Amino acid sequence: MLKDFKKFLIGGDLVTIAVGLVMALAFAAVVKALIADLITPIIALIFGKPDFGALSFSLNSSNFLYGDFINNLITFLATGAAVFFLVVKPYNALMARTRKAPDPDSDVRPCSECLSDIPKAATRCAFCTSEQTPVAAL
Repeated sequence: MLKDFKKFLIGGDLVTIAVGLVMALAFAAVVKALIADLITPIIALIFGKPDFGALSFSLNSSNFLYGDFINNLITFLATGAAVFFLVVKPYNALMARTRKAPDPDSDVRPCSECLSDIPKAATRCAFCTSEQTPVAAL
């Protein structure tokens, strides 16, 4: 059991997740600093207060810090935008370039019903059992 646990700890999946988590936390800290030190003061100029995070109102002796909420909301949106434009879009573009076109010399084709790969000469799909027209008859 100890051997399996060691294999789990050293395994690629756990290490990859740990590295990704550390990088995500560091990235979030950078974005939070960007928002707190650069973006928030610019927005605070609009409200005329030097500290945007200190915006609040009181209701029945309860203090609501809506400025802090707005800071966190801006941080969330900026982080989401940065991840989308700096990670997701480039990754999708890379995957679109590396996807291979179907090989015309291949012996298989997609089923017209379930899109699983079936032999070109098949008259019935082995997965969904739908009738198929053999490629030679097309």
